[in-house]
Formats: sequence, structure tokens, C-alpha cells
Amino acid sequence: MQTYREMDIGTAKPDAETRSRFGYHLVDLVDPSEELSVARFQQEGAVVLDRLSDEGRPAVLAGGSGLHLRSLVDPLEFPPTDDGLRAELEAVSREDLVDELIAADAAAADVVDLSNPRRVIRAVEILRLTGATPSSRAGRPAATAVRDYDPSRPFIGIGVDPGDALAARVAARLDAMLDAGFLDEVAKLVSRLGRNARQAVGYKQLIPVVTGEIALREGREDAIRATMGLAKRQRTFFRRDPRIHWIPWHHDRDERLETAWSHLEGTWIS
Repeated sequence: MQTYREMDIGTAKPDAETRSRFGYHLVDLVDPSEELSVARFQQEGAVVLDRLSDEGRPAVLAGGSGLHLRSLVDPLEFPPTDDGLRAELEAVSREDLVDELIAADAAAADVVDLSNPRRVIRAVEILRLTGATPSSRAGRPAATAVRDYDPSRPFIGIGVDPGDALAARVAARLDAMLDAGFLDEVAKLVSRLGRNARQAVGYKQLIPVVTGEIALREGREDAIRATMGLAKRQRTFFRRDPRIHWIPWHHDRDERLETAWSHLEGTWIS
């Protein structure tokens, strides 16, 4: 969400001085009214990573979106989309779409969750736009590499275990954002937030506060619950990745950095 301009406080975006000092990339790419797909993020990121690689400079990929991370280090492929076709398919019954898929690919059920309408619609959309069946796409070398966690770019992955006091830290972090003007930021942007930006954790829960539908206390509680839910999903996603080395939580930031650095040095040396 830091790719969206003006969504600064709620995404914990580094300030301008910090970004200038350390050379941040892929921040403030689009206006909040725009849609930024993972495919475009992948394209933008590849340009940056290729340039840094040519210059012999390492990149640090930091953040909580597992799909966006994998789009930069793994050979994820993103078939085209078509809003008009998507709307047309959403008006068709799931049963008819499943029949269309099975007619084109008898083994589609082995690849696509046919009980999930969203996945069925996407599979049919790709089939109509490209002619590629679910089975043929799953059998491509790139898809196999993604399933096997075989990266297209070498990297060292480090995860920090959140420890037992995550809920308290989440609440304190949100309160600090509110003190810094988060609610005012949402109020300023609410009329310009596009479909993706409106789903950002924190913004989504505070929009009803800005519009007068709920009280700030309720919005704050909703935002904390949503953040905890996001953190749980992030842990589940990243724990499946065998390439990530996990270091234990420590309240002292310097201690966490030292532990991470020790692993980096040991990995580079080996």
C-alpha cells in the first residue's frame, strides 16, 4: 500500500529524508484512485532490481505482502485480465462456468477449486483470453518452480517472529498513527480512494468513522482486529516458505538486527 501517494501515515511510509538517505524504490507509484496490479508491481520492481544488480548493489525487500515479494523473486506469471469479460462472467452461474472449464480441461478440478466462484471465474477468464487451460498452466516450468520455491532471483530471506506481545504493539502502533493525524489523512483521501486503496487495513476501518457511521472507538477496535488478522495471514503465508530463516523476537531492536546480521554474514560466507 506504500505504492499509493498520500497514503503516508496509515501505511507507515518512511519520511522523505529517510527515503532519500537509503534510496527507497516502489513508493508513491500511483494516485490512490488508481489500481496497481501485482503484475505492474512486478514489472516496475524488475526494472529496479535489474538496475541495482547491474550496479553491483544489493536490494532489501521489506514488507508484509507475500504475493508482492514472491512476484519479485519467483517466476510468477500473471495472465491478462479484461474488466468487460470479468463482468460478463460474474453474471453467469458457477455451474455453467465449471461446465465450460471441464469441457476444455477434464483435469481442471485437480488445479482449480471449483467450489470457489472467484477462482472459477478467473480460470474461465484466462481460458477465453489466452486459450490456456488450468492444467496446461500448472504444468509450465515457471509454475513448477513457484510450487517448489525455486527462485528466479537469488535472495536471503529473514523473518522476525512476532513474539507474544503482538496485540499490544499493534494497538500502540495504531494509536501513534492516530496521534500523528491518521484520521485526518483518511478524511482527506476518502473521496479519492480507489477499489484497492479502500481495502487497505486501517483505512477501510476508519472510513466509516470519517463518514459518521461509527464512533472512533469502534473504528479503532475494528482496525486493531483487522491488523491482527492480517498479521496472522502473513505469518501463515511466510511460514510455508522454506527459504525464510526465522529469528526470535526480542524487545531490543539492536538485538534483532544483530541476530539478522549474523545470519546474513554466515549465509554470505557459506
